[in-house]
Amino acid sequence: MKDIKSYVNQHKDRFIDELIELLKIPSVSADSAFSKDILKTADAVKNALEKAGCDKVEICKTPGNPIVYGEKIIDKKLPTILVYGHYDVQPADPIDLWDSPPFEPVIKKTKIHPDGAIFARGACDDKGQVYMHVKALEYMVSTNQLPCNVKFMIEGEEEIGSVSLAWFVERNQEKLANDIILISDTGMISNSQPSITTGLRGLSYVEVEVTGPNRDLHSGLYGGAVANPINILAKMIASLHDENNRVTIPGFYDKVADLSSAERAEMAKAPFSLDDYKKALDIEEVYGEKGYTTNERNSIRPTLDVNGIWGGYIGEGAKTVIAGKAHAKISMRLVPNQDWQEITELFKNHFEKIAPKSVKVKVKPHHGGQGYVTPIDTIGYKAASKAYQESFGVAPIPQRSGGSIPIVALFEKELKSKTILMGFGLDSDAIHSPNEHFGVFNYLKGIETIPLFYKYFVEMSK
Repeated sequence: MKDIKSYVNQHKDRFIDELIELLKIPSVSADSAFSKDILKTADAVKNALEKAGCDKVEICKTPGNPIVYGEKIIDKKLPTILVYGHYDVQPADPIDLWDSPPFEPVIKKTKIHPDGAIFARGACDDKGQVYMHVKALEYMVSTNQLPCNVKFMIEGEEEIGSVSLAWFVERNQEKLANDIILISDTGMISNSQPSITTGLRGLSYVEVEVTGPNRDLHSGLYGGAVANPINILAKMIASLHDENNRVTIPGFYDKVADLSSAERAEMAKAPFSLDDYKKALDIEEVYGEKGYTTNERNSIRPTLDVNGIWGGYIGEGAKTVIAGKAHAKISMRLVPNQDWQEITELFKNHFEKIAPKSVKVKVKPHHGGQGYVTPIDTIGYKAASKAYQESFGVAPIPQRSGGSIPIVALFEKELKSKTILMGFGLDSDAIHSPNEHFGVFNYLKGIETIPLFYKYFVEMSK
């Protein structure tokens, strides 16, 4: 598009400064202590959309956190692109593992990001990637190059399962009507080799509680005579995988579709260094289901992982107790065809069944969503591919992601729309971890690439 690179270069300092101001607001959706910051962030997103050129912007109430909706309708006969993103972020814990405060953004150069990267919670997931779309709109409006209608739906509950989004979508189908949905909440292979995410895993997230005695007990007086819920929980969790690291829940793999050898061979063409992978994570060996490569394990195979475990005394020093209760949070990443509610029920039944009679077990489902695969023969995919090709100078590779964006399947069901996942983050950006960051190059490149998608999508839709 005309002068897009020069526009981005001319305004890059302002683009970065504006994002930094947004990143300073701790919009943590998992903790009610940040509820005022959630509202403050929604206001900030609303203001940004208005300044970028939306004719209508509103903060929509939901049963939970508000959704920011904006639109720029130039001609109802033209295609409409719906941009989805989220302004909420993960908790920053553990704080002491951050090199700089998580809500005091700093720019530092790294080996992967020689132009610098913005370090802050939400930098990549998803405030930085949402803001690319805001600035892309600003460019298209200010230069009179917006080729179609655009709508924005930016929510505040993605990190806690988008619990109010289905409620909102079901009640606003006409408002959200579109020809394609555009999301930047994924990544790409590298800054020299872009990729387009074509598959997402589903998710089932549960919390378990194991109860033994009716109170904490003295481990000397009762040890060996009463079941220790922490010991029991550890054994139960350990039994959820076999010697080949396959999940042992009956029925877990019944609907898993095995990819053909041809499809697996196509996946293997993506650039990948196992040595670099291990070095980046400071591990000696990789781990996972027998018979699959690392890239297959984290994308096309289902998994079960413990995300947190606690019980008993964890303070400084010693306290010799047998805890009355032990807890764990467990997530299962699912592949297409696996229904998250069915998997949740299979987990619940199995976990209750393997518990010894010496303890009581509760399984509390939290949230989940379906997996998704998008075809690569659509106008949307072809337009995205052409946009990356022009922006990066190399064709993108279709790639399945191990992550989950449960609402993508919801959108297709309720809005009858396909989704294109144009992510600009990298696996090394430490999303959900201490020292999350987003490369300045990636941020600006996203602003440069997104308008090209608009251009080619409209041209190919004629």
